[in-house]
Amino acid sequence: MSGVATTPAAADGSRLDVMNFLNEIAGQYPAAVSFASGRPAEQFFRLDEWLGRVPAYVRHEAQQRQCGVAEAFNTLAQYGRTNGIINGLIARQIALDEGIDCPAGQILVTGGCQEALDLLLTGLCRHEDDVVLVRSPCYIGLTGVADMNRIELAPFSCDDTAVAAALRQTVSAVEARGKRPRLLYLVPDFDNPTGAVLTRAVREELIAFCAARAIVIVEDNPYGMFRYEGERVPSMYALDRHGCVVYLGTYSKTICPALRVGYAAVPARMFGDAQAGKVLIDRLSQAKSFVSVNTSQLTQAVVGALLLSEDGSLSRLVAGPRELYRRNRDLMLAHLAATFADLRGQVGWNTPEGGFFLTLTLPFVFKRREAEICANDYGVLVMPLSFFALGDEEDCRVRLAFSNVTPELIADGVARLGRFVRDALRRPGFSSHS
Repeated sequence: MSGVATTPAAADGSRLDVMNFLNEIAGQYPAAVSFASGRPAEQFFRLDEWLGRVPAYVRHEAQQRQCGVAEAFNTLAQYGRTNGIINGLIARQIALDEGIDCPAGQILVTGGCQEALDLLLTGLCRHEDDVVLVRSPCYIGLTGVADMNRIELAPFSCDDTAVAAALRQTVSAVEARGKRPRLLYLVPDFDNPTGAVLTRAVREELIAFCAARAIVIVEDNPYGMFRYEGERVPSMYALDRHGCVVYLGTYSKTICPALRVGYAAVPARMFGDAQAGKVLIDRLSQAKSFVSVNTSQLTQAVVGALLLSEDGSLSRLVAGPRELYRRNRDLMLAHLAATFADLRGQVGWNTPEGGFFLTLTLPFVFKRREAEICANDYGVLVMPLSFFALGDEEDCRVRLAFSNVTPELIADGVARLGRFVRDALRRPGFSSHS
């Protein structure tokens, strides 16, 4: 266990400008091989087909509401219910695919998962003493929301087996300063950026601890349906018997990002209190009504039509992409092994059981300057883990995304990265603390 610390929301924008940096560097080097972005594979997009299924969803809605099809179409084009129109279909999908039992009335449909994160953090952390607990490195979408809203983050860094112990230590440190640990954010399945998975035992230990301390766990699960091997671990929401886990999902990875449809599933009985569960979903709904009014009903209809046509489950739809991502992961691992065969004592990597990312450990610092050198001089884009970290413990690791890249580019990109690493090792001072 290491690196237990508390950081205020970043006022200087050092974390807030990461996404801008990535967009700019990708645009600046369009010919570079990109392992930077965790995008889904575009060859599985069937937008023309999916849009063609919308009338089937409208007919379904007309039947449910006992109205004419024309009226149902007009309703789809109007302002809509703040909480969403496909809540029942989402409830069925997560029951079938994730073993999650959540009433449709406790689901809020959001503009992607990012809006759900924003609503939850600002809705739960309403006082200046409220603190968000995060494992570092952490998804920058979460840390960015906290920074933008000046919500304090309490990071902890540890290996996958020591999460509960590190959390207890961090909570004690936060409370010793007179602060309130309000929320714990986790990506338990194929974490972004590390690709790590929390075991069932660790999940249950975290749930028991947070339930006893009235800490809300926000479980973000964009990659859970992309497991390549090993035994599936139940979601924390499914394991929760105390009502302390709020589950976040998105259709950006399983269908396509442009839909911007995500959701938050709130326990019916928050910490055993039915009124508290209703209060939270109502608070999130009220906040959303002033932020985005409602999630696009047209894109909800696309998701709804797909769920209807797939009998409620996305398992068949993700089978093709999942197999492609598995092959890409295996190919990247094979090229890393070949490229760094003579450097295995200095260069290492993990083998994720699913998801879109793996991490590479280097024998020198790799931060913004090194990422720019890689892009400019070697034609390969990678993500420094320091972009995700809330301390300096990740200065020598990088994230490699393998989801949206061809086999040829995987081979080429790893070879380019290998040349960069060898040059850095041959020339002292080539890579410095930046």
